[in-house]
Amino acid sequence: MELLGDDGFMLEIRGARISDIPAITGIYNEAILETVATFDTESKSATEQESWFSEHGEVYPILVAERSGSVVGWVSLNRWSDSKTYGFTAKMSLYIGKSHRGRGYGRRLLEAVLTEARCREFHIILARVADDNAKVLHLLESFEFEAIGIMNGAGYKFGRFIDVHQLQKIL
Repeated sequence: MELLGDDGFMLEIRGARISDIPAITGIYNEAILETVATFDTESKSATEQESWFSEHGEVYPILVAERSGSVVGWVSLNRWSDSKTYGFTAKMSLYIGKSHRGRGYGRRLLEAVLTEARCREFHIILARVADDNAKVLHLLESFEFEAIGIMNGAGYKFGRFIDVHQLQKIL
């Protein structure tokens, strides 16, 4: 699906391919090293990300945003729990490359993954957001994600404890 970004550039949102793993890995590693968007602290290898990619299968989509032939962001739905009782619940991950943030690409990816979630008949999408990520909290709230709690000091990164907001969207 082709969409117009807030910056006026065409953006293609599509299912991720194995050939996208280097770009996905680069964007994720950037977040690991520079942000609290993830509490991973060590960069991922392409081999680790290939394993992560293959675990998603048909049920849990990974989508990428591509601009001018380059992947600039990605979103995935992930298994919430191994228990079958949580089969209609997924956790969402969303990452945009540093030089492409603030252009509406996250919004476009979020729209697309929620459409995919509905098609796959998920009931609840969960998101966890670090306390100092107000832009992402605002984005999720604009899509009617509801705050369901705060885990005080649940994360520790860059020498400090960080609160984590839990949000959910019932589809």
